[in-house]
Amino acid sequence: MIKVGIERIDDYLELFKNKRVGLITNPTGVCQNFKTTIEVLQEKTNLVSLFSPEHGVRGDLQAGVKLDPYVDEKTGSMVYSLYGETRKPTKEMLADIDVLAYDIQDVGARFYTFIYTMAYSMQAAKDENKLFVVFDRPNPLGGLEVEGNILDLKYRSFVGYYPMVQRYGLTVGELAKYFNEAFEINCNLKVIPMEGYKRGMDYVDTGLPFVMPSPNIPTPMSIYSYMATCLIEGTNLSEGRGTTKPFEVLGAPWLNASNLIKRLEALNLPGVKYRKLHFTPIFSKHKDTLCEGIELYITDKKAFKPVKTGFAIVYLIKELHKEFDFIKPWRENQLPFFNLLTGDDLFNGHYSLDQLFEKIDQDSKTFTKIKERYHLYEV
Repeated sequence: MIKVGIERIDDYLELFKNKRVGLITNPTGVCQNFKTTIEVLQEKTNLVSLFSPEHGVRGDLQAGVKLDPYVDEKTGSMVYSLYGETRKPTKEMLADIDVLAYDIQDVGARFYTFIYTMAYSMQAAKDENKLFVVFDRPNPLGGLEVEGNILDLKYRSFVGYYPMVQRYGLTVGELAKYFNEAFEINCNLKVIPMEGYKRGMDYVDTGLPFVMPSPNIPTPMSIYSYMATCLIEGTNLSEGRGTTKPFEVLGAPWLNASNLIKRLEALNLPGVKYRKLHFTPIFSKHKDTLCEGIELYITDKKAFKPVKTGFAIVYLIKELHKEFDFIKPWRENQLPFFNLLTGDDLFNGHYSLDQLFEKIDQDSKTFTKIKERYHLYEV
């Protein structure tokens, strides 16, 4: 049986003895009996403050919604937002704590903001001489497969801060070690590892109950789709927000799904099939407008190459449709969001799809060698 980090706290209580504790968490910080990490730390430590990533401590906020400090009704603890203007805990926020703990289920994708909340918080812990504790959890895509292009630091942002690939194949505890050592954060880091976890497991293999890490990641399988179709967020297509299958469906009023599917099937990408469909998002892009689109069916999750699949989808839609466009930067002197998601300017018309695939293969091999130094778990 697997135990996640928080379920092993009794073996590590010395870390928290006579210490004031702050916790970065959300609804995924939960034991298998559904007792929350907040409740566990309230019982076993002196929990004094909470820190919220994107979507809030209770997971009740949609993407991009900002939050002001407030008092949590259930605990009476102060809650500070780390998404918005303040993404790194301030000196004042950390003044009343000795230990800053982190327990959030990640999705294993470079563009997921929670991991940068962790990185920024590690930097703050270093600055203020606080112990930083990570309660480890699985990488839901498994810890073996690596895929993507290494981020170019010219495209650094809160959806891609360090030079790594999209599918990095590390648990959040391993990722904390990587950030701390490779990028010289050098905080006082302690990872509380899982028990019984093997790195070949994906989330379903672990048998752990799945709590949505964010409102548009409803199932473990949707994480595989998200790794492919998150790029659609940077385009004028719907990525399925406002439907019951976000990131599993994508489309636009002008999309010719039959032509797209024909071209995708000719590539013979492994582990995935495509179905034409029509849908009407009830919010987000193309709200209340009938869209033609495709639905991804992952037929073999071990063979599936989500990053290559996502690149192919965008590349072919761009080639087939004059209506296609990348979303313009929100502010002056800001890079396009699509470039921030890809971590490069690979869709500028200078690369063929074969060349994009070659880059993914090369960078995946390079990053595999790097990330193996930080493994905490065997196959």
